[in-house]
Amino acid sequence: MSDIGDWFRSIPAITRYWFAATVAVPLVGKLGLISPAYFFLWPEAFLYRFQVWRPITATFYFPVGPGTGFLYLVNLYFLYQYSTRLETAFDGRPADYLFMLLFNWICIVLLMIPLIMSVLYVWAQLNRDMIVSFWFGTRFKACYLPWVILGFNYIIGGSVINELIGNLVGHLYFFLMFRYPMDLGGRNFLSTPQFLYRWLPSRRGGVSGFGVPPASMRRAADQNGGGGRHNWGQGFRLGDQ
Repeated sequence: MSDIGDWFRSIPAITRYWFAATVAVPLVGKLGLISPAYFFLWPEAFLYRFQVWRPITATFYFPVGPGTGFLYLVNLYFLYQYSTRLETAFDGRPADYLFMLLFNWICIVLLMIPLIMSVLYVWAQLNRDMIVSFWFGTRFKACYLPWVILGFNYIIGGSVINELIGNLVGHLYFFLMFRYPMDLGGRNFLSTPQFLYRWLPSRRGGVSGFGVPPASMRRAADQNGGGGRHNWGQGFRLGDQ
């Protein structure tokens, strides 16, 4: 048990709580302690009974059953792998990572699988040129991974709506936060609220692998013919520790 405890404590904080809730809430529904209708009928309870926690619990719920158990485990694996890697890439700035999750969560309308896919999409874009491995030894650039998973989930689950929504929302965040202000020279439409920094203070001075470079660095890059593109980061290989 100590090995499991050490592994669990090694997960970055936000991903750790998200992972634990995504295991605990479906388990409560599976054991019959709470009816699945409790999670599906949250809009009425939220709007008319002022049960403000219901959208949050609905986000963590997945109807685990004979036909959905494998799909649930696959998405749980994706949550652990890519949320851990992306939170680590934020390099000691948990407020920025939490803001990304909140932005995606609101855009997605509080669904579990699209939120996981949006995180995976952002990770894939920040590591787009890295070669990753998938099932049966297939290898391709990380930028294609969200779409490969979309096709994979279609085969095992029969639907791509959740995955497509997650990819689109992940692209919206990535474009507004990184690509538009950095590659296209536009304004910053997204910024982490200060109250999140007060709640989750930064432990280090920057975000690893991405962020808006200082003006002096941009001028130097232009003089050297850099073309205005930015290095998005080193990334991780699938399966690396």
